[in-house]
Amino acid sequence: MEWPMCAPDMNPIEHVWDALGRRVAGRQIPPQTLQELERALLEEWHRIPQLVINSLIDSMPQRCSTLLVVRGNHTPY
Repeated sequence: MEWPMCAPDMNPIEHVWDALGRRVAGRQIPPQTLQELERALLEEWHRIPQLVINSLIDSMPQRCSTLLVVRGNHTPY
């Protein structure tokens, strides 16, 4: 299968980065320094349920099928 050049929605890690960013941004007290940001990222990384990661991996066959249907155009993911 030919892979579109710019298809971040097809890359499961992009969805993990998005979730991580949302978690850090949604903290009661946002990080103020690089050290606090690093600590927050590590804490939130460990809090992402493995089920979320597994779900993203398991969704790849459907994502690929959808990409084929839309012929490499925008997907709803």
